[in-house]
Amino acid sequence: MERGLRAAPDSPSAGRHAAGSLIPQRAGLWQDIPGSGHVRGYPVNEWDKRYDCEDYVYGVEPNDFLRAHLKEIPKGEVLCLADGEGRNSVFLAEQGYQPTAVDYSAVALDKARRLAATRGVEIETIRADLADFELGRDAWTGIVSIFCHVPESIRQRVYRQVPEALVPGGVFLLEAYTPEQLAYGTGGPPTAELLADLDSLLQPLEGLDIVLARTLEREVIEGQLHTGLAHVAQIIARRPH
Repeated sequence: MERGLRAAPDSPSAGRHAAGSLIPQRAGLWQDIPGSGHVRGYPVNEWDKRYDCEDYVYGVEPNDFLRAHLKEIPKGEVLCLADGEGRNSVFLAEQGYQPTAVDYSAVALDKARRLAATRGVEIETIRADLADFELGRDAWTGIVSIFCHVPESIRQRVYRQVPEALVPGGVFLLEAYTPEQLAYGTGGPPTAELLADLDSLLQPLEGLDIVLARTLEREVIEGQLHTGLAHVAQIIARRPH
């Protein structure tokens, strides 16, 4: 199993193993920070300001789509992209998986580790920029991407790595807001360039078997910033054995 992971030296793990070293060069990661016209080069302290509060701004419960389709992911090591405060990685740990949470915000990852500790589970955390992050090869039984909204060039770069980063039989699970979400105003980035339609999300996943691919309208009640009727894309894709 070849990981190829790179992590910032100031991103401690919650009890498993370190993963090398990476000092991020730029903030390619976006998690709908309001009032910003910036897409790239966003100062890391602004990310940390988003999460620097007692509340968990996206809640402490897992994403509904992940919870509903958890059985599709084989037990083992699961990578959670842009995991923020850890609600999804902690849930996976509670269900017997070995999750690794990746995010750009050190404050968010600290809250993720605290949440794991209060739940009596362990997660690994990596502070990294998705613009530079390497997913590895044959490394993960699952890769989870929940409301990970980045510019198209970064999205394509990350998702093109998914087929080889999964082990045979491994599963990629995604939920994201679509461009139609702009009319709903109930969460997600305020600019179309950080959103993608279903075809664009599927394009870099060539070589995977598509188990589910759809768009739909659903109620998203996940913390303070994802609340209300929304338009989302959902994908489950499996690497063939």
